[in-house]
Amino acid sequence: MTEVGVGPHPEPWPDDPRLDPSLLAEGDSRNVVDRYRYWRREAVVADLDDRRHPFHIAIENWQHDFNIGAVVRNANAFLAAEVHIVGRRRWNRRGAMVTDRYQHIRHHEDVADLTAWGRAEQLPIIGIDNLPGSQVICDAELPRACVMLFGQEGPGLSEAARAVCVAVLHIPQFGSTRSINAGVASGIAMYEWVRRHAAERP
Repeated sequence: MTEVGVGPHPEPWPDDPRLDPSLLAEGDSRNVVDRYRYWRREAVVADLDDRRHPFHIAIENWQHDFNIGAVVRNANAFLAAEVHIVGRRRWNRRGAMVTDRYQHIRHHEDVADLTAWGRAEQLPIIGIDNLPGSQVICDAELPRACVMLFGQEGPGLSEAARAVCVAVLHIPQFGSTRSINAGVASGIAMYEWVRRHAAERP
């Protein structure tokens, strides 16, 4: 079985306030890129904050959607500004694979609360769902600064969510299944954003 991470750092240790003495002494088995080996968690978050992209991810959570962990993990991978969970506050963190320690997460009681927050931040809400009349995500406008909103497994976007979206985009599918889950859909949508905008700078 392949070991994850690195062992104790050889002495003398580097003189760098970002480094965690306990990780230097005991080794670092965390699921982080090599750049962040031995770094304190707070230092990792601060460095990510300097580089985060201006898109946000929101997901409805009315029935304890088990895809939220995957959504958070994807948001960390694609460096989303923040993940917004709408509805139930509790969610299964197992799928996040500890990335929730490095990703900003905000809770909203309902869609109205998310909408008010988005309006104050001047961020349009873009729904991602295969609804009648939705646009293909590959061809549609996808603003650089926005909130991409996903419904939960099964019902998709709620009526309240659909009403506040300035546009609804869908991911093309070619097989027999009617839909893909929010974890997969979020990764595809975030990659589409990155493909268009990641080379840009504020």
